[in-house]
Amino acid sequence: MNYWLVKSEPFKYSWDHLVKDKEGMWDGVRNYAARNNLMAMKKEDLVLFYHSNEGKEVVGLAKVSKEHYPDPTTDDPAWVVVNVEPVEKFPKTVTLAQIKADERLKDMALVKLSRLSVVPVKREEFDIIIGLAHES
Repeated sequence: MNYWLVKSEPFKYSWDHLVKDKEGMWDGVRNYAARNNLMAMKKEDLVLFYHSNEGKEVVGLAKVSKEHYPDPTTDDPAWVVVNVEPVEKFPKTVTLAQIKADERLKDMALVKLSRLSVVPVKREEFDIIIGLAHES
């Protein structure tokens, strides 16, 4: 299993939208590195859902429900989408500030490749984020 983080601006597509939809198509990616990450996603891979711009925080856990296929929002065959479905809204969000302040997460792709909307997450990083989201 692989682990990922996807970013969405809440006003465009929020965690609550995903929950309401029960499954969302991750479309509109127009960066080759992010596209390659979409292409590497496998069904059942776990995905951290991050609100960018507003909030700047990991808000929930999703999973890949359908592997990559052509992006129906464009005629350009270079672009793909995946489908994701919600698993859990986190009891506590994990902010970008928390992530940047945590020495264990200093090399996380979210920090190092901050412009990418789809990034891989190492298992250790994933476990740390899950732990922070469930701290009491």
